[in-house]
Parts: sequence; C-alpha cells; structure tokens
Amino acid sequence: MFKNYIKTGWRNILRNGFHSFINVFGLALGLAFTLLIAAYTWSELRVNKNLRNANSQCIIQSKWKDPNMGYELATLGALAKALKQEYPTLVADYYRYDGITSNVSKGDKTFREGLQVGDTTLLSMFGFPLVHGDIHSALKEPFSAVITENRAIKYFGKTDVVGQTLTIESFSGSRHDFMITGVMKDPPENSVTHLNSSNDNHIYLSPNASDFFGRPVDQWGNPNIVAFIELQPGITANDVQKPMQELIRRNATSQVASNLTPYLVPLKEYYLKKDNGLVSKMLYIVSVIALFILLMALINFINISIAKSSTRMREVGVRKVLGGLRKQLMLQFFTESIILVFFASILALLIYIVANPFLSDIVGKNIPKLSSFSVSYIIVPVSMIIVIGFLAGLYPSLVISALKPVDSLKGKLKSIKESISFRKSLVGFQFFIASIVFTGAIVVAKQISLFFSKDLGYDKEYVVSAQVPRDLTEAGVRHMEVIRDEFAVMPEIKTVSLSWQMLNGWDIGKLPIFKKGEDSTRSIATQSLVTDEKYAETFKIPIAAGHFFADKSDSLTVVINETAAKALGWTAREAVGKEVVFPGNFPVKVIGVTKDFQFGSMRDNIQPISFVHVDLSNAYRYLSFKLKPGNVAHSLEALQKKWSALLPGAAFEYNFMDDALAKLYQSEIQLKKAAQAATILVLVIVMLGVVGLISLSIQKRIKEIGIRKILGAPVYRIISLFLKDFLLIFFTGGLVSVPVAWIVMRGWLNNYAHRINLTLQPFLISIFILALITSLIISLQIIRASVANPVKSLRTE
Repeated sequence: MFKNYIKTGWRNILRNGFHSFINVFGLALGLAFTLLIAAYTWSELRVNKNLRNANSQCIIQSKWKDPNMGYELATLGALAKALKQEYPTLVADYYRYDGITSNVSKGDKTFREGLQVGDTTLLSMFGFPLVHGDIHSALKEPFSAVITENRAIKYFGKTDVVGQTLTIESFSGSRHDFMITGVMKDPPENSVTHLNSSNDNHIYLSPNASDFFGRPVDQWGNPNIVAFIELQPGITANDVQKPMQELIRRNATSQVASNLTPYLVPLKEYYLKKDNGLVSKMLYIVSVIALFILLMALINFINISIAKSSTRMREVGVRKVLGGLRKQLMLQFFTESIILVFFASILALLIYIVANPFLSDIVGKNIPKLSSFSVSYIIVPVSMIIVIGFLAGLYPSLVISALKPVDSLKGKLKSIKESISFRKSLVGFQFFIASIVFTGAIVVAKQISLFFSKDLGYDKEYVVSAQVPRDLTEAGVRHMEVIRDEFAVMPEIKTVSLSWQMLNGWDIGKLPIFKKGEDSTRSIATQSLVTDEKYAETFKIPIAAGHFFADKSDSLTVVINETAAKALGWTAREAVGKEVVFPGNFPVKVIGVTKDFQFGSMRDNIQPISFVHVDLSNAYRYLSFKLKPGNVAHSLEALQKKWSALLPGAAFEYNFMDDALAKLYQSEIQLKKAAQAATILVLVIVMLGVVGLISLSIQKRIKEIGIRKILGAPVYRIISLFLKDFLLIFFTGGLVSVPVAWIVMRGWLNNYAHRINLTLQPFLISIFILALITSLIISLQIIRASVANPVKSLRTE
C-alpha cells in the first residue's frame, strides 16, 4: 500500500513539474542557508571547547580605576605563576605570554610574524598536539621555538623541520637563530594562540627569549602580560578572587594595588563575551536572519501546497466514490509532501557544499564541511523532512480529504470554504519579513559606508603604512629618521612619517596629563600617539590652533586635540602656550591643538589625544607614505625597490588605510555581507512564492481570462485584477514592517557613538523595490496567459 502511495505521489509531482520545482528549489534554498548558519554558529560556540580541560581554565582580566595604568585584556606578569606556587590547592597550572611582532627570516625569505614568548606549559596545559618533536622538551632551551604546520611549509616547504633554525630580529636590531624543537598541528580557532584580530600567532618561543627582546615576562611591574590559569577540580573563579588581590597587595606597588582589581573569565565563555559580546551579538543576528529565511521558505512551501491541493478536489471525489477512505487520502497527501521535502533536503545539502566557500568568505570564518559532522547529525535533516512534510500536508489531508464526494466532483467548497484569508496572511507575513531584511541591509550598508567615508577628520587616501625593524634607542630613532628622509625624496612620494601608531585604533598608548600648578589627581586620560613632525601633513590632520611639531626642536613639547583641550578646561586657542605635566612630574608646553578626528572605532566617542614626538619616547614601528595620485602600482613597485635598498632583510608588508580600517570594522563588514546575501536570498524566495501562487491562480482562472478577452477586456485590466490582490497584501505587510524595522535598526545604531540619521528613505526604498519586482513578475505571467488563444483557454479543464 505504501509503495502505491509513493508511486502515485511521484506521478502527481511529475505531472505538476513547474510547481514542484518551485516548491523544492525555494525550500532547498531556505534549508541550505539555515544549515550553513547553524554550522557556523555551532563552530563559533565550540571555540576554546576543544582545549584540554577547558572547563577549568580561565583568563585573568583587569579592572583599573585609572585606565592609564593598564589594559583590561592583560594583567601583572608575575601573578599567574605566584598563584600556582602559593596556592597549589586552588590553581593546577598556568600559562603566560607576551605577544610581539618582529622580522623572521630563513635564507632569502623574510616576513613580519606574530611571536608568542610564553611559558613552557603551552603544549601540556592546552593539549596542542605536535606532529613533530617532543611535547615535554620542546620549549626548554633558551633559543628554541615551536611553529605551526602552516609556518613550517611557509619557510621550509615541509613540516618535518625539527632541528632547523629560523633567524629572528630583536627590538634593538640584533638577530639570533632559534632552533625549531616542535611543529604544532595547525590549531583550531582559540583564545590562546589567536586572542583577537590583531594577535594571531604561529611561532612560540621559550620564556628565556624575553631577555633577547628586552621584555621581561615574570615581573610584578609589567601589567601587559596575557595570563591563563587552570583551576583545581571543584574550585570556582570566586575562590581565587581574594588570593589574587592578596598577592597584588603584597608584591605590587601601593599605587597598582589600589587601582587594580583582577578577575577571572572562564575560557570557554571568553570568546563569546569579549569586545562587549560582539561575537554573541553577531551570532544572534545571523541566527534570527536564518530562521526568518527558513520560515519564509516554509511559508512558500505550505502556501503553494495548499493552493495546489484545491485543484485536486475532483480527484478526491472520484477516489471516494470508488471506495477510498479518508485516512488513505490523508496518507497520500502526507506522502507527497514528504517526497517533495526529501528532494528539497537533498538539494539543500548540495547547495550547502557549493555555497560553503562563499558564505565562509562572508562571515570571515571557515564554516565546517559536511564531513566534519558525525553520522549522528543525520537526525537533523531527517527531522526536518518529517516535520516540514507533515506541516505542508496538514491542510490538504485534513480539509480536502474531509469533503463530501458530491462537493468534490463539482469542484466546490460549500460547507468548508477554502482558506484564502489564511494564505493571504502567510503571503503578507513573507513581505513583512522581506521588507525588514531589505531595510536592515540598506541601513547596515549606509552605516558602514560612514566608517570609510572621507569625513573622518583626516585624509586616508593614498596612505600606505609598513612596519619597520625597531631599534628603540636614541641612535635607532636617528637612523630611522635618516631613512625616512631618503624615502621622502622619491618622486612618487608626497610625504613620509615615522610613528608608533597608524590611525586605525590599535596599539593605543595611554598618557595621563594635568595642568601645571594643579594636583595630579585632576589628570585626564589621553590616548597617546607617538609621531614625528611629518605625521599631521601625511594624514592631513587639520590644526585648530598653534602648530604641529615643526622639527626635532619641538620634541620636548606636546600637541593635543580639541577634546583634550576641553577636558583640561581650555579652548583650542587658550591651550596654546600653556604647560601640562607628564607622569614623573615632567612639564611640557602645548604648542598646538588639532581638530578632532576619528582615531578609533566609531562605536566610541572621540577621546582626548596627546601627540608625543618620537625623539622624546624613542619608540617607533611604522613608516607611513603619502603617495602621489596616479599610477599606484608603479609607486608601490618603486617603493619596494627603495625599501630593499634602505632596509635589506626587512619584509615590505604594507597596508592601505582602507585595509587597516577594514580590520577595525571586521564584524560590521561581515554583517553587511551577510545582510546583502540574506536580502538576495529573501528576494529569490519571495519571488518564487509569487511565481508559484500567481501561476496557480492563473491556472484556476484560465477560463475567466479567456472569456474576458473574448468580451474585449484589454490586457492591462486583466493584469490589474491579479495585481490588486497581491499589492494590497504586500503594502499591508510593508507598512506593518516599518515600525518593527525602525525599532530593530535604531537599537543596532545605538551601539555606535557616530551613526547615520535613520530616515524614511531605506524603508521607502525597500517597499518600492519589492513592490516593483512583484508587479513585474505578476505582469509577465498574466501577459503570457493573456496572449494565449482564448478558445484554447475555454476548452481547458
């Protein structure tokens, strides 16, 4: 009997091939996108979960009363080790590291790499496996290194490289060979080797290497060390809070002890909570979008199934007259629905494979392939097939199968009316969702365009920055200034600047300053930019009063921005000539005030900024080149040759400012791409539904169309008959979506201190475009039906 249901269902599907295809393809798109987003969410939720004993591991974070004294992400260098030594019943293990960048070379290959100088517990505590080398001795020697498979292939072309060496440069310019004692299997994303977007390390050095770089890790006076601890079984983060504060009270300075409050964040939660829960928010948004798209695909499937079932009333009547039972008819309808959903699921899995690289690029992460999941996950598509098939077959199985044979044979619904209002409600809900998604995509795109607009307070066009080898001494600064001046005479270059920071919001220095003659307790926290006298000219930072550093003679002065002047109680003009005091009771004169510009993310308000000359701090990292407009490729080629001549052995790895800003707004850019992809998918699904429903409506009213044509009705009047039903539903859904979309997008924009004005424009654009596309699709189908021979239409059964 069941075999007969399948055979009959298959014949019916083939007989209505066009509508079957629309049903299957629309549902497959929704299922595929939902499965891809579900896989992405699953992989993000598993970050750090694969680390050994991840449930017991925590990262030590810091709360500073004075934000100038340290960073939330790091803590005191000696704290984690002291916890293990003095409280072994609470802490089972620890790992600390200092993340740095430097030149790494092998033969003629030289690159700037992220290096992790940390404890020998890296491999044993987190369970990172080695494909070559001994986990117990890999980082014991002073000049030993563990590298990932990726870096082994990058430098040597193979992974079995234990015993080989890499040459690494220190901050003073000296070089030393480090022996590779282990090759680590490329780790999955985690918060130990890849703490954030600016910290992706693939080379790990022993703790003794800290002396080579002049960056001691194991000191109470160093507040810039990333530290992890592993708790003993049964111990909670709260149990360690008082011991941490006690150790800081006993060993750190009184100033640090009174300002610092350390706290633990479970490592398995850290990834989702960091950056004010940015990852969690992203997962929530894309998951809601995926559920909406799946819901739209389901509505399409159910709607077309309901509409199609009403054309089979005579079939039901005949089968009942011939003795067919209602339960047999119900099983028939359920079987046909499940067959359609089965094919949609198979197609969805194929789309998943094809679309995986595309969506991985959109979200900036590798979405797991189907082969990454165990066989037990087959329950997901099987469950979807059963549930969706049941929902789609519910109406015809319950309503159509309940009709009396006489009513069925006449093709009329007397006692049970066809649920037109229900179908219209489903269509209206689709337009409601489509309008919200479309509007959201427009608003997100406009906000991100603001991030990259020219109105940032400075000119980022044609600015290229590259890291240089560092010799953080007075002689090293003088040498790099000479090199800067040699670059500046190139005909392709307008200006060159030497600095510690680019204008991308990263590597923010902190410098408390206060008015001379006032108490230090009234100091303001400023973001400190270490620059030379060419910085303002290179980035075209406008001056509000006074002047920027004119030459090296201004190295014992300071330049501030308008926000800093205001925080000190001055106007821009009043600030020029006044004196402020640096830490260490060091007074300097304010020689200029810049206009405010956007240094960090637009999520935050513009902060007070102080400019300190590189000759005063002896700190630099970047050369920033302002290229002359024209042939940029030629300019970069010339710059590459000059770089090789002036800085032999140093990698020329450059970034345009747009690329640097792209990293700053990586999550927003991913959201923009996801919103655009979702909008396209929503439009396709909605239009497939419109095509399916209008074609069924035409099929039911084909005789009516023929009669109207014979009586002389023009095509546009026939089109208007069908348009009025759909457009009324559409505009109702669109109008209802406006307040909902307004609330949602206003809430999202409130995360940014600098944001676009939310006007009616994106709402009107989305409604207009959806209405236009819907009208065109309906009109084309009606025109095709209207130009057919009316005699043929009248003969249609």
